[in-house]
Amino acid sequence: MPEGPAPAPVIQRLRVRYTKRGRLRFTSHRDISRAVERAVRRAGIPVAFSAGFTPHPKISYAGAAATGVASEAEYLEIGLTETRDPARVRADLDAALPPGIDVVDVVPVRAGRDGDARHKPGAFADRLEASEWRIRLDGVSHDDAAAAVAAFTAAENIEVERLTKKGRRRFDVRAAVSAFELDRRAAEAADAPCAILRMVVRHSNPAVRPDDILTGLRQVADLAPPSPPLVTRLAQGPLDADTGGLADPLDPDREIGLPSGDDATTAGGQERPQPGDAASADAVSA
Repeated sequence: MPEGPAPAPVIQRLRVRYTKRGRLRFTSHRDISRAVERAVRRAGIPVAFSAGFTPHPKISYAGAAATGVASEAEYLEIGLTETRDPARVRADLDAALPPGIDVVDVVPVRAGRDGDARHKPGAFADRLEASEWRIRLDGVSHDDAAAAVAAFTAAENIEVERLTKKGRRRFDVRAAVSAFELDRRAAEAADAPCAILRMVVRHSNPAVRPDDILTGLRQVADLAPPSPPLVTRLAQGPLDADTGGLADPLDPDREIGLPSGDDATTAGGQERPQPGDAASADAVSA
């Protein structure tokens, strides 16, 4: 067993929404996590550490976008050994991160009663039921893109093949897409002729990725962009079955409750100071 005192307990958990923009889209998730850890140290945020011979900061990630994909809605959770104002953490962490990784929202995790599954580890990942994607296809005409979208949505199933960790697999991509449209206004505002697709894709196993959707479009409509697509995740969260849209996954945490760490109360049984709520700074680029 490692010698020395036990690590300080988690007193407060914060959930963070951040972006991956510009050239940072080509940064791997491992490099993103290293940048976040360095920024946490620079900002003086009292992050908790795991026990053992090689302690690690208690920072976990949910639904990270693939390398080469930009995102307006990446999420992480961080455990703190002291209570901090989420708005101050947002400002300090954002200032310490490199340009392109921008912290847009920080909320404290609501404390729940013992046995409440909504507040157990992994519960936040369960809220991320789907993602909204934007795909820019330079050199593709509006008519060709519209015909491809119509063919895709009219199909009952579209099977594609992809190499996964378990070998080559075939799976249906049509069933995962709950909404699909051509964004005419965004295309008209673009600086070059292009088609811009927007879609809501359910999270599934195996995961249906934007490149799988493009493979499906090539199968049903022979749509082959002359240049690599620019893919951006606009949002991820709970899927509204009635509207097909996404809700904010941080909304259930915005009502302040008790700090939800390893210890939610002081030794004397009194509640620890409650953090203030942070104003949302969502900004989706067009």
